[in-house]
Amino acid sequence: MNAPGGDGPAAPAAVEKPRVLVVDDEKNILKILRIGLEAAGLRVDAFGNPMDALDSVEPDRYAIAFIDLMMAPVDGMHVLGEIKKRSPSTTSVIITAHGSIDSAVEAIKRGAFDFLQKPFDLKELQLFASKVLDHHRLEGEVRRLRSIVSSGGAGEGIVTRNALMREQIQLAGQVADSPLTVLIEGESGTGKELMALYIHRRSGRTDKPFVKVNCAALPENLLESELFGHVKGAFTGAVRDRQGRFEIADGGTVFLDEVAEMSKATQVKLLRFLQHREFEAVGDNETRRVDVRVIAATNRKLSEALEDGSFRDDLYYRINAVRITLPPLRMRSEDLLLLIHHFLGRFSPGRELKILPEALDRLTAHGWPGNIRELENVMERAVLLAVDGSIGIAQLPEEFRTRGDEASGLISLDEMERRHIARVLGVSKDLEEAARVLEIDPATLWRKRKKYGL
Repeated sequence: MNAPGGDGPAAPAAVEKPRVLVVDDEKNILKILRIGLEAAGLRVDAFGNPMDALDSVEPDRYAIAFIDLMMAPVDGMHVLGEIKKRSPSTTSVIITAHGSIDSAVEAIKRGAFDFLQKPFDLKELQLFASKVLDHHRLEGEVRRLRSIVSSGGAGEGIVTRNALMREQIQLAGQVADSPLTVLIEGESGTGKELMALYIHRRSGRTDKPFVKVNCAALPENLLESELFGHVKGAFTGAVRDRQGRFEIADGGTVFLDEVAEMSKATQVKLLRFLQHREFEAVGDNETRRVDVRVIAATNRKLSEALEDGSFRDDLYYRINAVRITLPPLRMRSEDLLLLIHHFLGRFSPGRELKILPEALDRLTAHGWPGNIRELENVMERAVLLAVDGSIGIAQLPEEFRTRGDEASGLISLDEMERRHIARVLGVSKDLEEAARVLEIDPATLWRKRKKYGL
């Protein structure tokens, strides 16, 4: 990708025009279709004879096929069926006269995307073709994303095409088999535990325990006992000896989530363990030793905790041997569709669900303050509520259905641009492709991503 900067936009690279098949035995309709679609920037192969049209169909040759319903010697239903067999990736549209709506609906059931009703004007045709082409591109991207998801993504359980995420995964792989303590920083819901598990599985400790401790979920007086154990009578309620998480994880990995919430007293004991690999259980004078690798995580910047005095600087430098930073989902726009279909497949195994375009628009325009965890919850809910194999706006949470000024159809120009850029980033394989589609240079796109937090 080109470096940000530069004064003027570079000339966009030439993009091959999508190829469209048109089949209609009425010469005037065929002429109007050709004129309108070519004016919309499409390459058109037009046929008055449906048998000649079928002879031209090859796998992936046509992006879209416009098929008249009433033709001879074979009708549009037959042509539709043959195209579905010969080129499943082609998006088919049925052209129907007034009064043939029932037949058009039947065509949709057989695999047509939509129908275009006669009579129509050129502007209507071009807007309709643009909608169909968007759907075709989206379907192609869905197939590609499913292929990426089925191959496992960039790392075990980590699904991404984002360059920064890939860098962090590569770093995690490089240090996985070392004894170094790792600090994972990132907002809530960005996948810190998943990254910690990835490191553990890539290490020589993979057949040993991976033990998780949420430091924010336990009160101060219990966290020390949870980590290091206690002996009978150490405090009220300690009716028997109890092993701590470090002993349970001997030979493996301890994952300390939200480590910034740990009290100063517990920080002292953790520091000693990291320095000497030894500790005492609460209420015991016997020193114990275990072989444990520590991975810590926080949704705060520990440098800020140092400034306010809530985190020890000597522990910070010990725990920060290797730092991995996970970007929020709003900075991984190229991963959004990938993750949507990842969760779609996870929550609907064996089912073929579709996300309707209007629902996808809402998902891609959302800011995702809860990051991947929020997306996961939204997709699980949507799959559960899916109707007739489809997910629409009705299956999304309330905040996706009514959003401020959008209820009146009024949004700002900046918001419209932000949503469009987010959508294009979501279906493009990288920033350069997105810049070509948007017809701006990559430096401008980089600045707009920074402006809109995409």
